[in-house]
Amino acid sequence: MSSSIRKAINSDALTRLAQAIAVAVSATLAGCSSHVPQPEATHVPNIAARAKQKPIWLSEKPTPQVPQDVWERMRQGFQLQDNLGVNPRIEQQRLWFASNPSFLENAGERGSLYIHYIIERLEERNMPLELALLPVIESAYNPMAYSRADAVGLWQFIPSTGRYYNLRQTRFYDGRRDITASTTAAMDYLTRLHDMFNGDWLLALAAYNAGEGTVSRAIERNEKLGLPTDYWNLPLPAETQAYVPKLLALSQVVLAPEAYGVNLNPIANEPYFQVVEINQRMDLSKVAAVANIDEDELFQLNPAFKQRTTIDGPQHLLVPTSKAQLLTASLSTMRPEELISSRPLKPVFEGADDNEIAKLKRAYRVKRGDNLAAIAKANKVDVKDLQRWNKMTGKNLKVGQTLVMQDNTKRSAGRINTVVAASGKSKGKDTGKTVAKTQQTYKVQQGDSLYMVAKRFNVEMQHLKRWNPRVGQALKPGQMLTVSSPR
Repeated sequence: MSSSIRKAINSDALTRLAQAIAVAVSATLAGCSSHVPQPEATHVPNIAARAKQKPIWLSEKPTPQVPQDVWERMRQGFQLQDNLGVNPRIEQQRLWFASNPSFLENAGERGSLYIHYIIERLEERNMPLELALLPVIESAYNPMAYSRADAVGLWQFIPSTGRYYNLRQTRFYDGRRDITASTTAAMDYLTRLHDMFNGDWLLALAAYNAGEGTVSRAIERNEKLGLPTDYWNLPLPAETQAYVPKLLALSQVVLAPEAYGVNLNPIANEPYFQVVEINQRMDLSKVAAVANIDEDELFQLNPAFKQRTTIDGPQHLLVPTSKAQLLTASLSTMRPEELISSRPLKPVFEGADDNEIAKLKRAYRVKRGDNLAAIAKANKVDVKDLQRWNKMTGKNLKVGQTLVMQDNTKRSAGRINTVVAASGKSKGKDTGKTVAKTQQTYKVQQGDSLYMVAKRFNVEMQHLKRWNPRVGQALKPGQMLTVSSPR
């Protein structure tokens, strides 16, 4: 092939290659231009749309409403209601509360002095607020409550456990009845049990009732037998079998009281009492008079002072919040002798007259192996009299039971008749005419106090005491009280 022909072929090839490259570049550019977004769409933001989406709600997050009622505050802190399911043991207890609505209603009325304080202490420790209902189970919220096992106070401490948790017990003062000291001790004890049983509140509550040893032994038994070791499967005493379901059932009733026919009166979500420091011995009756506080209400707030005077106890008093400032101002201007009574010391929980004190001195506590005939012989009384004085129909006795050893009805019967006759009519202040009064009787319920009965019937404490001179400060279920009121 000549050189001229080769040049022509190369020239043609180069021309075709250049044409092909040009076509390809054109196609590429055309394709790219079809996918390039418009400058306006890329660079001009939609300001109006952004303005509409401004997250105003972030700066307007609603703050939680503070409950006005302490019952609602309690409900918000319940922690033990999850995963309970249908449980016949809980349902049985819930049925009892629904059938006896007055029990919780009365306990709530008594507890209105203390519940706010207890809830605040529980919240500080992040403990379940169901525990604020434990005093309902233990004592019906009666700080004067006393059991056969010598358990005392709102939280029902026996003497040894009370001493272990620094609740001093002397002739004049019993820390187990001290509202603030016993509450701290109860929470310390419950916290210790909670830790001991690996964070299981149900086991902790069972141990609070039966003792940690009883619960630990039941767990060990089930472990050896390869059985579950949760509360519901443990072989515990009958009382403890019902104890935890009772608290859980009570909590469920408090969650929806109307559903169970229970009327829970609202309790203000604010402190009922305030601590007032003192630096000298004081008679509680004198303090009540100085600060214009109902005497029995002051005793209800300071029940640890067994003989109504501030001996052996802490250097402070609990007083209604509304009276704290008045009391503090009055104490600063009074001489020490003005706050000490010359009267003989009398127990705050016992009778208000000499007959009752004498009655206390002639009492006998039943011991194991005792029988009625032997007790009567040892105390030189007749068995029939012993039965009558103690309202016994049979001869069965219980260990720890206290028997009255003498009859006080003869010495006080005249006084009772006088009070009843006097209560029939009373002088009008301005006209001198007689004012007719209606008279009724009231049967004392578990946990009642004179203060609560007077409050329930809207009468003065002093009048209730005058109408019932043989009734001591500590009422017993079944006692009959005379209550008079204007027609």
